[in-house]
Amino acid sequence: MPADFLQLAGKTVLVCGVANRKSVAWHVARLLEEADCRVAYAVRSEARRDQVRKLVGDGPEVLVCDVEHEDQIARLAQDVAQRVGRLDGMLHSIAFADYQDGARPFHETTKRAFLRTVDISCFSLIALSNALKEIFQPQASVVTVSISTTTMASENYGFMAPVKAALDSSLAFLAKSFSQFSEVRFNAVAPGLLKTSASAGIPGYVDSYLYAERATLRGRAVQTQEAAAAAAFLLSPRSAGMNAQRLVVDAGMSTNYFDEQFVRGGH
Repeated sequence: MPADFLQLAGKTVLVCGVANRKSVAWHVARLLEEADCRVAYAVRSEARRDQVRKLVGDGPEVLVCDVEHEDQIARLAQDVAQRVGRLDGMLHSIAFADYQDGARPFHETTKRAFLRTVDISCFSLIALSNALKEIFQPQASVVTVSISTTTMASENYGFMAPVKAALDSSLAFLAKSFSQFSEVRFNAVAPGLLKTSASAGIPGYVDSYLYAERATLRGRAVQTQEAAAAAAFLLSPRSAGMNAQRLVVDAGMSTNYFDEQFVRGGH
Protein backbone atom coordinates (compact mmCIF):
# COMPACT_ATOMS: atom_id res chain seq x y z
CA MET A 1 0.00 0.00 0.00
CA PRO A 2 1.46 3.42 -0.93
CA ALA A 3 2.49 5.70 1.94
CA ASP A 4 0.07 8.34 0.65
CA PHE A 5 -2.86 5.97 0.27
CA LEU A 6 -5.43 8.72 0.86
CA GLN A 7 -3.72 10.99 -1.69
CA LEU A 8 -4.08 13.95 0.65
CA ALA A 9 -0.46 15.11 0.55
CA GLY A 10 -0.29 18.70 -0.66
CA LYS A 11 -4.05 19.21 -0.37
CA THR A 12 -5.66 22.00 1.67
CA VAL A 13 -8.71 21.44 3.87
CA LEU A 14 -10.70 23.88 5.99
CA VAL A 15 -11.79 22.28 9.27
CA CYS A 16 -14.78 23.99 10.90
CA GLY A 17 -15.83 23.29 14.45
CA VAL A 18 -12.85 22.33 16.61
CA ALA A 19 -13.66 22.95 20.27
CA ASN A 20 -11.05 20.88 22.10
CA ARG A 21 -9.07 17.64 21.93
CA LYS A 22 -12.25 15.56 22.23
CA SER A 23 -13.83 17.10 19.13
CA VAL A 24 -14.43 14.97 16.04
CA ALA A 25 -13.01 17.89 14.06
CA TRP A 26 -9.78 17.81 16.07
CA HIS A 27 -9.27 14.11 15.41
CA VAL A 28 -9.96 14.61 11.70
CA ALA A 29 -7.46 17.45 11.56
CA ARG A 30 -4.80 15.27 13.18
CA LEU A 31 -5.30 12.55 10.56
CA LEU A 32 -5.18 15.07 7.73
CA GLU A 33 -1.93 16.54 8.99
CA GLU A 34 -0.45 13.05 9.39
CA ALA A 35 -1.22 12.59 5.68
CA ASP A 36 0.75 15.78 4.86
CA CYS A 37 -2.42 17.74 4.20
CA ARG A 38 -2.45 21.44 5.00
CA VAL A 39 -5.20 22.27 7.50
CA ALA A 40 -6.78 25.64 8.21
CA TYR A 41 -9.32 26.10 10.98
CA ALA A 42 -12.54 28.08 11.39
CA VAL A 43 -13.90 28.53 14.92
CA ARG A 44 -16.86 30.45 16.28
CA SER A 45 -15.26 33.07 18.53
CA GLU A 46 -12.08 34.89 19.45
CA ALA A 47 -11.98 32.97 22.73
CA ARG A 48 -12.23 29.68 20.87
CA ARG A 49 -9.48 30.82 18.51
CA ASP A 50 -7.18 31.38 21.48
CA GLN A 51 -7.97 27.86 22.74
CA VAL A 52 -7.38 26.23 19.37
CA ARG A 53 -4.22 28.24 18.80
CA LYS A 54 -2.78 26.59 21.92
CA LEU A 55 -3.51 23.21 20.35
CA VAL A 56 -2.19 23.84 16.84
CA GLY A 57 0.66 26.29 17.43
CA ASP A 58 1.51 29.29 15.30
CA GLY A 59 1.60 27.56 11.90
CA PRO A 60 -1.97 26.94 10.71
CA GLU A 61 -4.48 29.68 9.99
CA VAL A 62 -7.19 29.89 12.66
CA LEU A 63 -10.06 32.04 11.41
CA VAL A 64 -13.14 33.21 13.29
CA CYS A 65 -16.67 32.73 11.98
CA ASP A 66 -19.87 32.60 14.00
CA VAL A 67 -22.19 30.95 11.47
CA GLU A 68 -25.27 32.62 12.97
CA HIS A 69 -24.10 35.84 11.28
CA GLU A 70 -24.11 36.13 7.49
CA ASP A 71 -21.52 38.89 7.50
CA GLN A 72 -19.07 36.65 9.33
CA ILE A 73 -19.58 33.87 6.79
CA ALA A 74 -18.86 36.36 3.99
CA ARG A 75 -15.77 37.55 5.84
CA LEU A 76 -14.59 33.97 6.31
CA ALA A 77 -14.71 33.44 2.55
CA GLN A 78 -12.59 36.55 2.05
CA ASP A 79 -10.11 35.47 4.72
CA VAL A 80 -9.81 31.99 3.24
CA ALA A 81 -9.22 33.40 -0.24
CA GLN A 82 -6.56 35.80 0.98
CA ARG A 83 -4.79 33.75 3.66
CA VAL A 84 -5.37 30.11 2.76
CA GLY A 85 -6.08 29.90 -0.97
CA ARG A 86 -7.98 27.25 -2.91
CA LEU A 87 -9.60 24.47 -0.89
CA ASP A 88 -9.55 20.77 -1.71
CA GLY A 89 -12.03 20.08 1.05
CA MET A 90 -14.05 21.33 3.99
CA LEU A 91 -15.09 19.53 7.15
CA HIS A 92 -18.33 20.88 8.62
CA SER A 93 -18.42 19.74 12.24
CA ILE A 94 -20.77 22.40 13.58
CA ALA A 95 -23.75 21.51 15.73
CA PHE A 96 -25.65 23.28 18.46
CA ALA A 97 -28.90 22.34 20.19
CA ASP A 98 -30.67 25.19 21.96
CA TYR A 99 -31.83 23.63 25.24
CA GLN A 100 -32.47 27.00 26.86
CA ASP A 101 -36.14 26.10 27.28
CA GLY A 102 -35.22 22.98 29.24
CA ALA A 103 -36.05 19.34 28.61
CA ARG A 104 -39.58 18.89 27.35
CA PRO A 105 -41.59 16.50 25.15
CA PHE A 106 -40.84 16.84 21.44
CA HIS A 107 -44.29 18.22 20.63
CA GLU A 108 -43.59 21.11 23.02
CA THR A 109 -40.43 22.16 21.17
CA THR A 110 -40.41 25.94 20.84
CA LYS A 111 -40.16 27.60 17.46
CA ARG A 112 -37.26 29.75 18.66
CA ALA A 113 -35.18 26.78 19.83
CA PHE A 114 -35.90 24.69 16.74
CA LEU A 115 -35.15 27.40 14.20
CA ARG A 116 -31.94 28.47 15.92
CA THR A 117 -30.75 24.88 16.00
CA VAL A 118 -31.57 24.42 12.29
CA ASP A 119 -29.72 27.63 11.47
CA ILE A 120 -26.50 26.64 13.25
CA SER A 121 -26.49 22.88 12.72
CA CYS A 122 -27.92 22.58 9.20
CA PHE A 123 -28.19 25.85 7.29
CA SER A 124 -24.58 26.68 8.14
CA LEU A 125 -23.48 23.87 5.79
CA ILE A 126 -25.44 25.43 2.94
CA ALA A 127 -24.30 28.96 3.72
CA LEU A 128 -20.62 28.05 4.06
CA SER A 129 -20.68 25.95 0.89
CA ASN A 130 -22.23 28.81 -1.05
CA ALA A 131 -19.80 31.38 0.33
CA LEU A 132 -16.79 29.20 -0.51
CA LYS A 133 -17.97 27.93 -3.90
CA GLU A 134 -15.44 30.01 -5.85
CA ILE A 135 -12.61 28.88 -3.55
CA PHE A 136 -13.25 25.15 -3.80
CA GLN A 137 -11.15 23.23 -6.28
CA PRO A 138 -13.34 21.67 -9.02
CA GLN A 139 -13.16 18.22 -7.37
CA ALA A 140 -13.21 19.30 -3.73
CA SER A 141 -14.88 17.20 -1.05
CA VAL A 142 -17.23 18.63 1.59
CA VAL A 143 -17.95 16.41 4.60
CA THR A 144 -20.35 17.06 7.45
CA VAL A 145 -20.86 15.17 10.71
CA SER A 146 -24.29 13.63 11.17
CA ILE A 147 -25.58 10.81 13.41
CA SER A 148 -26.06 7.11 12.73
CA THR A 149 -29.86 7.29 12.65
CA THR A 150 -32.42 10.08 12.69
CA THR A 151 -35.48 7.82 12.78
CA MET A 152 -35.09 6.19 16.19
CA ALA A 153 -36.79 8.54 18.63
CA SER A 154 -34.48 9.16 21.57
CA GLU A 155 -36.37 11.50 23.88
CA ASN A 156 -33.31 13.20 25.32
CA TYR A 157 -31.93 13.98 21.85
CA GLY A 158 -35.25 15.60 21.01
CA PHE A 159 -35.43 18.06 18.14
CA MET A 160 -31.76 17.60 17.24
CA ALA A 161 -32.54 14.41 15.29
CA PRO A 162 -34.98 16.11 12.85
CA VAL A 163 -32.36 18.85 12.40
CA LYS A 164 -29.74 16.22 11.53
CA ALA A 165 -32.26 14.66 9.12
CA ALA A 166 -32.49 18.03 7.37
CA LEU A 167 -28.69 18.14 7.27
CA ASP A 168 -28.62 14.69 5.65
CA SER A 169 -31.22 15.69 3.07
CA SER A 170 -29.23 18.83 2.22
CA LEU A 171 -26.37 16.68 0.93
CA ALA A 172 -28.31 15.54 -2.13
CA PHE A 173 -29.47 19.04 -2.99
CA LEU A 174 -26.05 20.59 -2.53
CA ALA A 175 -24.47 17.86 -4.63
CA LYS A 176 -27.02 18.42 -7.38
CA SER A 177 -26.64 22.21 -7.31
CA PHE A 178 -22.85 22.12 -7.40
CA SER A 179 -22.87 19.55 -10.21
CA GLN A 180 -24.00 22.33 -12.56
CA PHE A 181 -20.52 23.88 -12.45
CA SER A 182 -18.14 21.51 -10.64
CA GLU A 183 -17.50 18.01 -9.31
CA VAL A 184 -17.54 19.09 -5.67
CA ARG A 185 -18.89 16.25 -3.55
CA PHE A 186 -21.02 16.36 -0.40
CA ASN A 187 -21.06 13.46 2.05
CA ALA A 188 -21.56 12.81 5.76
CA VAL A 189 -19.91 10.62 8.33
CA ALA A 190 -22.67 9.34 10.61
CA PRO A 191 -21.28 7.94 13.85
CA GLY A 192 -23.05 6.26 16.71
CA LEU A 193 -22.86 7.80 20.16
CA LEU A 194 -19.46 9.38 20.88
CA LYS A 195 -17.82 10.64 24.05
CA THR A 196 -17.30 14.32 23.22
CA SER A 197 -17.67 17.57 25.14
CA ALA A 198 -20.64 18.55 22.97
CA SER A 199 -22.51 15.32 23.69
CA ALA A 200 -21.95 15.78 27.43
CA GLY A 201 -24.38 18.70 27.28
CA ILE A 202 -27.28 16.49 26.15
CA PRO A 203 -29.59 15.60 29.08
CA GLY A 204 -29.24 11.93 30.05
CA TYR A 205 -26.53 11.29 27.47
CA VAL A 206 -24.36 9.10 29.68
CA ASP A 207 -27.09 6.47 30.08
CA SER A 208 -27.76 6.50 26.33
CA TYR A 209 -24.03 6.17 25.63
CA LEU A 210 -23.69 3.16 27.94
CA TYR A 211 -26.71 1.50 26.33
CA ALA A 212 -25.32 2.13 22.85
CA GLU A 213 -22.02 0.59 23.90
CA ARG A 214 -23.78 -2.60 25.00
CA ALA A 215 -25.77 -2.66 21.76
CA THR A 216 -22.73 -2.66 19.49
CA LEU A 217 -21.82 -6.08 18.13
CA ARG A 218 -18.40 -5.87 19.75
CA GLY A 219 -19.60 -4.51 23.10
CA ARG A 220 -17.36 -1.45 22.80
CA ALA A 221 -18.46 2.05 21.99
CA VAL A 222 -17.59 3.78 18.75
CA GLN A 223 -14.41 5.77 19.21
CA THR A 224 -14.06 9.35 18.02
CA GLN A 225 -10.93 8.30 16.13
CA GLU A 226 -13.00 5.78 14.15
CA ALA A 227 -15.48 8.44 13.04
CA ALA A 228 -12.56 10.73 12.20
CA ALA A 229 -10.93 8.05 10.03
CA ALA A 230 -14.13 7.71 8.01
CA ALA A 231 -14.31 11.49 7.60
CA ALA A 232 -10.69 11.63 6.43
CA PHE A 233 -11.49 8.99 3.82
CA LEU A 234 -14.50 10.98 2.60
CA LEU A 235 -12.34 14.10 2.35
CA SER A 236 -9.76 12.26 0.28
CA PRO A 237 -9.66 11.55 -3.46
CA ARG A 238 -9.99 7.84 -2.57
CA SER A 239 -13.73 8.43 -2.05
CA ALA A 240 -14.13 10.16 -5.42
CA GLY A 241 -17.02 7.89 -6.41
CA MET A 242 -19.10 8.81 -3.35
CA ASN A 243 -21.50 11.74 -3.46
CA ALA A 244 -24.61 12.62 -1.45
CA GLN A 245 -24.01 9.66 0.86
CA ARG A 246 -23.99 8.92 4.61
CA LEU A 247 -21.19 6.68 5.87
CA VAL A 248 -22.50 5.08 9.07
CA VAL A 249 -19.94 4.26 11.77
CA ASP A 250 -21.86 2.56 14.59
CA ALA A 251 -19.94 -0.71 15.24
CA GLY A 252 -23.02 -2.66 14.11
CA MET A 253 -25.37 -1.15 16.70
CA SER A 254 -28.22 -0.73 14.21
CA THR A 255 -28.28 -4.50 13.56
CA ASN A 256 -28.39 -5.46 17.23
CA TYR A 257 -31.43 -3.83 18.83
CA PHE A 258 -33.06 -7.24 19.34
CA ASP A 259 -30.09 -8.88 20.97
CA GLU A 260 -31.11 -11.47 23.57
CA GLN A 261 -29.75 -9.40 26.46
CA PHE A 262 -32.12 -6.54 25.62
CA VAL A 263 -35.13 -8.71 24.87
CA ARG A 264 -34.79 -10.68 28.10
CA GLY A 265 -33.97 -7.55 30.02
CA GLY A 266 -37.37 -6.13 29.14
CA HIS A 267 -39.27 -8.84 31.07
